[in-house]
This record gives sequence, C-alpha cells and structure tokens, in this order.
Amino acid sequence: MRFMIIVPGSPETEDGVTGTEQQFADMQAYNEEMFKAGVFVDGQGLHPTSKGVRLTYDGGEWTVTDGPFAGTEKLIAGFTVIDVSSREEAIEWLRRWPASCAPAPGQALELRQVLAAEDFGDEYTPELRAREETMRAEAARTAAGG
Repeated sequence: MRFMIIVPGSPETEDGVTGTEQQFADMQAYNEEMFKAGVFVDGQGLHPTSKGVRLTYDGGEWTVTDGPFAGTEKLIAGFTVIDVSSREEAIEWLRRWPASCAPAPGQALELRQVLAAEDFGDEYTPELRAREETMRAEAARTAAGG
C-alpha cells in the first residue's frame, strides 16, 4: 500500500524558506533510512504558491489564477510517498519524522493512502488497467533515461 505524507505550508515556506542545514541533514538521514528499508518511493519539496497557479473549471471554461494563495494552513509545502504493508506501518514511519522538520504548533503532517487500481471497482476495466500499466512502465523507462 502506498501512502502520501503531506507536509503543510507555513508563512516561512511561502516566503521561500527551504530549511536549515540541520533540517536538510535530518531529512536526508530519514529518507535514507526509509530507502534502506525498501519503503521510500519519492519525496519532494514544493515552491511557494507565489510561483504556482490554480485552475478553476466552471461552465465549460477554465480560469487561471496566479499565486500566491492565502491561508497557509491549507497549503502543501512538500510530500513523501512510501510503500508499506499496512496503515500501522505507515504511521510508525511517520512517528520517526525528524523533530527538526516537524510542522509548527497547530499544524500536522497528514497521512493519506494512495488509491490503487483495485480501489476503483468494475468501472476501471481490465483494458483501462492495462493501458495505465503500459503508460506507467513507459514513464518509468523514460525517467530512467531508457
């Protein structure tokens, strides 16, 4: 099962503050621990919303709104994806999150399970699943430089 750990935004991340040397070292050690355990899939920080856009669909039209966006409590500063055997294992990994990188008081890391093909039901036909698997395999080859 894959889970995404969602890191909340803050006024600092919205100002473009990415972290201290100690925070980078702590997060690198945590990611390496997950990698060695075979559960690390990906993890990335995100640029502030001042460099982002939102697209809203209404009445057949898309509207593009440039950032920055208000309400940092609803923003995402980064994410980590892990592949573990259970929700409990995911929570245990989350409990190991480096204290130096913990969200500010009043904020929380969020853990969400990633939907898998079997979660979609009969509407996600075997043909659609096969197309998805082919596309993902090709994307992985492209990302690997092959």
